[in-house]
Amino acid sequence: MAKRNEISVLLTTMVITAGLLAGLGLVAWRFVISQGLTPGPPPPASPQTGSIPQPPDPDAPRTMPGASSGLSRGTLSLVPGASAEKQRGLEAMAAGNFDQATAAFEASLVLDRNDPETRIYLNNARIGNRVTYTIAVAAPLEAALNPALEILRGVAQAQTEINEAGGIQGVPLQIILANDGNSADSAIAAAQSLAATDDILAVIGHFSSGTTLETAPIYTQATLPLVSPTSTSVQISGISDYVFRTVPSDRFAATALARYMLEELQTQRAAVFYNSESDYSTSLKDEFTTAVFSDGGQVIAEFDLAATNFKAAQALNQLQAQDADIIMLAANTATLDSALAVINANNGLLPLLGGDSLYNPKILNIGGTATAGMVIAVPWHILATPDAVFVSTSRQLWGGDVNWRTAMAYDATQTLATAMANLSNVNRQSLQQALSAPGFQAEGATQAVQFLPSGDRNQAAQLVIIAPGSRSGYGYDFVPIPD
Repeated sequence: MAKRNEISVLLTTMVITAGLLAGLGLVAWRFVISQGLTPGPPPPASPQTGSIPQPPDPDAPRTMPGASSGLSRGTLSLVPGASAEKQRGLEAMAAGNFDQATAAFEASLVLDRNDPETRIYLNNARIGNRVTYTIAVAAPLEAALNPALEILRGVAQAQTEINEAGGIQGVPLQIILANDGNSADSAIAAAQSLAATDDILAVIGHFSSGTTLETAPIYTQATLPLVSPTSTSVQISGISDYVFRTVPSDRFAATALARYMLEELQTQRAAVFYNSESDYSTSLKDEFTTAVFSDGGQVIAEFDLAATNFKAAQALNQLQAQDADIIMLAANTATLDSALAVINANNGLLPLLGGDSLYNPKILNIGGTATAGMVIAVPWHILATPDAVFVSTSRQLWGGDVNWRTAMAYDATQTLATAMANLSNVNRQSLQQALSAPGFQAEGATQAVQFLPSGDRNQAAQLVIIAPGSRSGYGYDFVPIPD
């Protein structure tokens, strides 16, 4: 009898337990549904993985991933001061309402046609849910906003032209943006996010030579091609089979400046100002010194613009005592103010040479008459090829002249698109092989893009001189020196 009662109690307990578990399961399922956490269908095959492109499921949720990882396809503005129209576009993209996003971004561009981020997001919105080829741009959108926007304008213009022409073999080009902070830690974090995003086929970046050098191993390990439009340090040459650049290396710029110093100005004794903490600045200084000594000149003094005890007036007094007859400014963006102090302290006494970082409206605005006659080596200048289609198209799109950073970023985008168009199976590895192939060539803004075995672009530097003019609005302009 006792045994029968024990069995009865056991059965009752089992029934009650089963009921409780069922109830808890129902509650948990309702919670999952309410949070939108139910697993969806697998993503459609896409050309990014080398598979045959398939149309997306028309019933699948229309969303734009990316912002949660610090990247943005159009759901997050990385540029300060978004207009109300642009903000509405961002929100519509996040909700997958591409038609609304398109209208909002178009309205924002009416107010500010010069905003490349909005134009990139507009192009992405127009793509909607279609299969794409996707590349990313890593730029210093906080630390160096103006150069970053110049880079984005080149990418945006190329994306617009490619997609309006029907895409790459019928597949539109999508752009993802990343802010690299122009610092090692931020750039590494951005590179890791980009490398882990499966549909990214290549990256355009980084802005500075230092961040490109820091991130190169990450892209190499991920077999993700990197094309820099602005990093010029010679240390980048041959660093990886996956690193390319559409900007010539410092060796080209330094050689052009040294030749101008020795042959055109007939000067022999140079003083170099540089930033010891910058890979670009150190590279340009070293290459210039080598070129000058190789051709019979001298570098009689070096001054570190980043030194805590640096004083421009004191340095100029020292140069007069050493009988220097020319100054070369290998400053980078971070030491632009120190370079301006040298320019103003010199006040036209000695001829001035400079690297491409000094191609900046701030030099014209603040330097004024003290900059007159200064010669700067840049990769490209808009007045060197005034009749080129790129020149007229860029003016129409942006409402003004663009500089070398925009042209080199345009070239990087068009180069990747050309490589993709030559492939039947597009993925990271095949794209790298196409870029590395002997004889590969792409049409750039005004010149063909060809890579040396080191991944460097095979292109000479363009010398410009600061002369009185009205184009900049500051009374002085950068004007090309004829070859």
